[in-house]
Amino acid sequence: MPGTSGLSRRSLFAGSAAGTAAALLSTGTATAAPKPRPGGKTEKKPNSAASGASYRAAYHFTVPDQWKNDPQRPVWIDGEYHYYYLYNADYFSGVVGTAWRLATTKDLVSFTDRGVAVPKDTTVNGDLWSGSAVVDTGNTAGFGAGAVVVIVTMSPGGGTDHQEQFLYYSTDDGLTFTNHGTAPVLPNPGVADFRDPKVIRDEDRGRWVMALAENDKVGFYHSDDLKSWTYANGFVHDGIGVLECPDLFRITASDGTVKWVLGVSANGKSSGLPNTYAYWTGSFDGSAFTADTGDPQWLDHGWDWYGAVTFEKRDASGAVDAAARYALGWVNNWDYADTTPTIDCDGFNGTDSVVREITLTRASDGTYHLVSRPVAGLDAHVSRTVNLGDVTVNGTKVLDYKGISYEVTTEITWSQLTGAGLQLRRSPSGGRHIDAGIYADYAFLNRRNTVNADTSGKLQESHTPFDPSAGTVKLRILVDRTSVEMFVDDGRYVHTSQVFPYLLDTGLALFTIDGSAVFRNTVIREFSV
Repeated sequence: MPGTSGLSRRSLFAGSAAGTAAALLSTGTATAAPKPRPGGKTEKKPNSAASGASYRAAYHFTVPDQWKNDPQRPVWIDGEYHYYYLYNADYFSGVVGTAWRLATTKDLVSFTDRGVAVPKDTTVNGDLWSGSAVVDTGNTAGFGAGAVVVIVTMSPGGGTDHQEQFLYYSTDDGLTFTNHGTAPVLPNPGVADFRDPKVIRDEDRGRWVMALAENDKVGFYHSDDLKSWTYANGFVHDGIGVLECPDLFRITASDGTVKWVLGVSANGKSSGLPNTYAYWTGSFDGSAFTADTGDPQWLDHGWDWYGAVTFEKRDASGAVDAAARYALGWVNNWDYADTTPTIDCDGFNGTDSVVREITLTRASDGTYHLVSRPVAGLDAHVSRTVNLGDVTVNGTKVLDYKGISYEVTTEITWSQLTGAGLQLRRSPSGGRHIDAGIYADYAFLNRRNTVNADTSGKLQESHTPFDPSAGTVKLRILVDRTSVEMFVDDGRYVHTSQVFPYLLDTGLALFTIDGSAVFRNTVIREFSV
């Protein structure tokens, strides 16, 4: 998926009200330049801070070095997930262009790096963009039963305006791949946006289906052998930018209803909507998707959950759970993709969200929506638990806890107030913090009072609907060195945003506005991965 890079890290700190604390970071800067393809461009080589300070996430997936952007849908092979992602080994030398790097995992928390699986620039077609991998158990493509086949976008000629789909295959369980010639398996029909193929197996009809990003349309294609594709139909929706990284899956709701979900990464900022993962519930007849409603819902409402993928939830035997899936997103935004302290402190740029389990629920009005919760595998990595029990708050209460990477859960109850929540990563003076909670009729995540990548000031606080008459709200918040993920009311809504608090900002406080509340069953957990 292509994009344009954002602001320099020098601009980030120049625009911060907490600029005097910048001495905690390396004094070097990284100046970004526009990139016509994924894989970012930064002119400054990494310069590790002499203090040894690290901004690398404690329990979120991060690229080992250089750059990463789009996740690619993980596939299940021999008892573990193979997770591919776009990786640029030349990021710090200023060369754009990505390969597919591989990490494997059994619990979706601890990952083992396997290196580059699908290299870039090994054919005349150049580097590799987003696509999808499938396990061809039926040998439909002729590479052998169980071969791993990747359909991926490339742009021959080195530009960005001639996007076509190409095939790579692996006969060693997805560790290394061979190109299937240099001709596209799906040529461009003469349009500018023609990318991000998502391939699924339509077992009901005995064929493969591809969903493809085509500007304001998701095109659907059929194939018997993964090598030859025929256009079938398309789903059109405008007003939220290019419909990138499409996603298509079937899921059984909690009431037993079977639905299809069509998802896309989309930019709704111009309409006051998120810039994350939009989705529609509906039906799919193998060729056409029919949405239940015209407007999409959003799987995340923060500023930084893009290029997201969902994938099958399997048990240890490999059996698929029809009522749940996993989801994973890139914690970044193309508006400021090159802006992060990890460049200088740790020599990389690229962090993912935690893997989430998503399920489909029927609301009281008869509509369906996805809900999210952090993957259960986190429970096995808990290294410390702090149980604070019930805490009564009227105003601001600073807790006797210090931390930079943790999870906090609480249920806030009240009889009358205007707002309540938590101040995360609070500075010793109390002037810097990230606020998460509810106010009037919305839940919010606000990063304005800490260092973050948005120097425009426009992308500081995210909102989701909230009914204050309930008198209660459940919050589960994952805090790490450069991100906050807030799950509201058992994951009905989620907010994910990048944050760059200084490493001395370790405090945690609870607050209320215009009233008192009880923060019930307040528990903090730390993780070791």
